[in-house]
Amino acid sequence: MIVVQLKEGENIERALKKFKRKYEKTGVVKELRSRQAFIKPSVAKRKQKQHAVYVQQLHENED
Repeated sequence: MIVVQLKEGENIERALKKFKRKYEKTGVVKELRSRQAFIKPSVAKRKQKQHAVYVQQLHENED
């Protein structure tokens, strides 16, 4: 359960922003979206390798 501590006289908008930040850090939405559709392990590995190659190329182009 997410608990947001409020200071006295704190704006509700600011409290809502704190809540949203904490909620995002928990990764609930990301986990939910990943569980909506099954991805085969081979496809996941391939995608991970492609991302690694992309990141490596970005670092090489920086130099």
